[in-house]
Amino acid sequence: MTSATPPATSAATSATPPATSAAPPSGPLAGVRVLELAGIGPAPFAAMLLADLGADVVRVDRPGGQTLGPDPARDLTNRNKRSVLVDLKSAAGPATVLDLAARADLLVEGWRPGVAERLGIGPRDCLARNPALVYGRMTGWGQDGPLAQRAGHDVTYLATSGLLGLIGPPDGPPAIPANLLGDYAGGSLYLVVGLLAALHHARATGTGQVVDAAIVDGAAHLSTMLWGLLDAGLWQDRRGVNLLDGGAPWYGTYATSDGRWMAVGPLEPRFYAEFARLLELDADLPDQYDLARWPELRAALAARFATRTQAEWTARFEGHDACVAPVLTLGEAAAHPHLAARGSYPEHGGTRQPAPAPRFSATPGALRTPPARPGEHTAEVARDWAVPGLDPPATQAS
Repeated sequence: MTSATPPATSAATSATPPATSAAPPSGPLAGVRVLELAGIGPAPFAAMLLADLGADVVRVDRPGGQTLGPDPARDLTNRNKRSVLVDLKSAAGPATVLDLAARADLLVEGWRPGVAERLGIGPRDCLARNPALVYGRMTGWGQDGPLAQRAGHDVTYLATSGLLGLIGPPDGPPAIPANLLGDYAGGSLYLVVGLLAALHHARATGTGQVVDAAIVDGAAHLSTMLWGLLDAGLWQDRRGVNLLDGGAPWYGTYATSDGRWMAVGPLEPRFYAEFARLLELDADLPDQYDLARWPELRAALAARFATRTQAEWTARFEGHDACVAPVLTLGEAAAHPHLAARGSYPEHGGTRQPAPAPRFSATPGALRTPPARPGEHTAEVARDWAVPGLDPPATQAS
């Protein structure tokens, strides 16, 4: 997630349709200015979430080529943002960033500890220009500690925080939850909570501060309930043997006759009774909480689910409180009647994507603009944020 230097960003390809005009800002964060120092992973996602909720997010991109990730015009975490080009290695580059920071409410940075300081745009420099600024720092290991300068990614942060060891079968390797649990749940979401809490404080007192959002901290915090269960003797410190990690035969997934999967989770006895009825299980099968006979019950459930296709089991459980659902692909999820009715995966600019979340009754967020191309808003931001040192991309140093 972190890198020794700020990652470079490439220009968008000419084959991509041009960005449409921005709709007026909407959402509960309308009027909040956010400066994002371009990076990869959870920091851009956090800035996207702020942008989805109406903040004016300006992303500082560097001239040059991007070595990781899609074309910026296809990177959905760049949606609802504006982009300026600033050469941070030029004599005027850091001063331009400080001018932007002087006009921002929030700043989002996701580099290794010390990189921003060496460039002259660290917290001390920015807060000297804008004492009310909230300076958000997104890293895997945090700003201090023995591993602070070590490279890492989602899987290593989860492994160290103890969460990776929670996921997977007891007799198999830990399962990899994409980069959703560490980068985005333990990282981006905690950074956003911290930024908004500090913004509230800054507006009440006029005093900004630094938010140190480390993925290992957020991931650890996510496991709070499990630590309570562990202390109460209701959780074993190993995977695949507990109530909520697949250890219970009626909380997991089962293969269907067509090689698809069904997810089951009837924890409560009344839901389990409905589940057993619809499966037409034999009456002499073990009781739901007869742990000694869980292997027998698991084998029976596996055999039963293997007799029908996913579509057949989906139809069987439709309309019943048995806590059973088909395991869908992303494409299938977008077409699911419930998610379609809620507009969870709208199309914007010709691209299917998740809608802003959560939802607000009075100040809804919106998909306003497609992913920003590096530098396409430089002149516009120079005008709107009154930063005369921002030059259009054509005059930027390469």
